[in-house]
Amino acid sequence: MKISPIRNERDYQQALERLEDIFDAKMETEEGDELEILSILIDRYENEHFPIGMPDPIEAIKFRMEQMGMKQKDLAEVVGFKSRVSEVLNKKRKLTLDMIRKLNATLHIPTEVLVQEY
Repeated sequence: MKISPIRNERDYQQALERLEDIFDAKMETEEGDELEILSILIDRYENEHFPIGMPDPIEAIKFRMEQMGMKQKDLAEVVGFKSRVSEVLNKKRKLTLDMIRKLNATLHIPTEVLVQEY
């Protein structure tokens, strides 16, 4: 097992190929250890070179509502009037701190997503 840092695209591709070769390795074996270390290195490289930004707050709310089978009227029970929900979802009204707290508690959307500018 020879592992080295992933410094460029070529190293990254080689690491991915090796990961694929040993993907089914059993834990606590030499190949299992190599798999774990390669996974960490690949994850670090991807986070540095291919970062994924946070979602738009309103899109996150809509997505979570869809996942939970919620309608606008259901969300009105959380944040207030149906018209207010419509304004928020159409980006005509900003989320208030109170709304953010309630959405976080009810929809389990991280506050760092909800407090972003949109």
